[in-house]
Amino acid sequence: MAIAERTSRWDFLALYTPKLVTVLREHYSLTDLKADAVAGLTVAIVALPLSMAIAIAIASGVTPDRGLYTAIVGGFFVSALGGSRFQIGGPAGAFIVLVAATVAKYGIDGLILATMLSGLILLVVGFLRLGTFIKYIPYPVTVGFTSGIAVIIFASQLKDLLGLTLTGAEPGPFLPKLLVLGGALPSLSVTAAAIAGMSVAAILVLRRLRPHWPGFLIAVALGALAVWLLALPVETIGTKFGGIPRSLPMPHLPDLSLARIEEVLPAALSFALLGAIESLLSAVVADSMTGRRHRSNCELVAQGAANIASSLFGGICVTGTIARTATNVRAGARGPISGMLHSLILLGFMLIAAPLASLIPLASLAAVLVVVAWNMAEKHEFAILLRASRGDAVVLLATFLLVVFRDLTEGILVGFGIGALLFLHRMAQSVEIERPALISEEDRADEAGDRGPYDVALATDPDILVYRITGAFFFGAAGAVAAALDRIGEHPKAYVIDFSGVPILDSTAAATIAGFARDARRHGATVFVSGARPAVRRLLLLQGVRSPEVRFRTTIARAVAAARRSIDAGDTTGRAVLAG
Repeated sequence: MAIAERTSRWDFLALYTPKLVTVLREHYSLTDLKADAVAGLTVAIVALPLSMAIAIAIASGVTPDRGLYTAIVGGFFVSALGGSRFQIGGPAGAFIVLVAATVAKYGIDGLILATMLSGLILLVVGFLRLGTFIKYIPYPVTVGFTSGIAVIIFASQLKDLLGLTLTGAEPGPFLPKLLVLGGALPSLSVTAAAIAGMSVAAILVLRRLRPHWPGFLIAVALGALAVWLLALPVETIGTKFGGIPRSLPMPHLPDLSLARIEEVLPAALSFALLGAIESLLSAVVADSMTGRRHRSNCELVAQGAANIASSLFGGICVTGTIARTATNVRAGARGPISGMLHSLILLGFMLIAAPLASLIPLASLAAVLVVVAWNMAEKHEFAILLRASRGDAVVLLATFLLVVFRDLTEGILVGFGIGALLFLHRMAQSVEIERPALISEEDRADEAGDRGPYDVALATDPDILVYRITGAFFFGAAGAVAAALDRIGEHPKAYVIDFSGVPILDSTAAATIAGFARDARRHGATVFVSGARPAVRRLLLLQGVRSPEVRFRTTIARAVAAARRSIDAGDTTGRAVLAG
């Protein structure tokens, strides 16, 4: 008992020990700290404009400081408690659609509560070890929802990108938004459009000529400098939001009334689902770049804690961010301390240089998100999946179109459902039932001590009918197998059904075999099932093909020999015999 308890405790520690602890145990040196400091500074420079831009892009009432709170508080906890060495947490463009819908429906307080609840949900998912199942999201679904989000982000930035003036609130849904923005085109600001174009050009030129320079920050700084020097008449963070605070707010709890919790719970579930997918995808990207392996359930627990902490400080949803995580790896990070330092550097910016943020034009931040959206839209993968197969194209387009025109969560769930059904259909089609002309060489030799050549003539014995099932035998294929067995026109004295090629069996398939055995018994025939694996045999027994009416055999050779002896002995009682 004590050994089992120690083993269980060890397994728990192995699953949920943060990578920070692992790294510090590896004799973390001053050289490692210097490398992490450089990487943390690099990531902070990238995260600074992105965090503010994502917050502004969400909806009216979400100010740029909330994006910084999220990156500072949430990002710190993601790195300190996470299961990935290199994960960088913060606000992500993927959440813009969901968060905007939540703010429109429940207000800022509802958003904060939904963020906290999503953190609690992620904690539960992590501790229940459900993170492993996130990998079962089909690839066409991830490409579809990522590309759909990119389209929506691009559309959401058109107002600030072109300096449009709207007479009313900007609609959330995609088509009404485009109609309203199209109607506002006469109000286009040439100055704002020029700043946005200059910012996009600066980012793209620097990416090509100086890929290691912080293109986002330089573009935003150039836009702010132009506004300040030329006194350009464009909207800035200062004119729209009054700047950003110079410190973090005091932590406080949102309204935790039961009615309010029930109201925002659907949004919290959506946040948790998307956060889990996004963060684990980001961790997988980091693994592929470094050869390391993350702890998925530990990562989800960290994401949960980070979302709770972010909500306490007025922040929004936190998740692992692929672009910033990749930047962290490329900058030479050695461990999670780089992510923690990135958060502290952002905090230092708020404390020291917050007034400078007032000069940042919204057109420049919109340009940053337009480039982000362009990078998010997995154009090459999208085109490949459209050509790959009809099934993948259907899953991809269903997810993409539902995300753009309906709802992100609906797109993911429908895409996953279609993908699962297509997978089951393909698996069912892969199951075969055939009558082998000859028994394989493997089956011709018996077990040690009873080896000998197998008489091939027995495979064509008119009294014994041999069939082989191959593939995953489950409910999707049970109907086809049952129909094939029903079509057997012959009435032999014994059947041998080989299960050596069946890796898994479900209750529907087992019931099919039990029904076939009963029908054979009524016709006076004996049914043998050979080569069944232990789990398959167990399920067959549970469905009624069991002792004392069963005998077990491991190969077709033994099953056929036993059937021959049974027939020669005159055993035509129609007993169902399981030869495992």
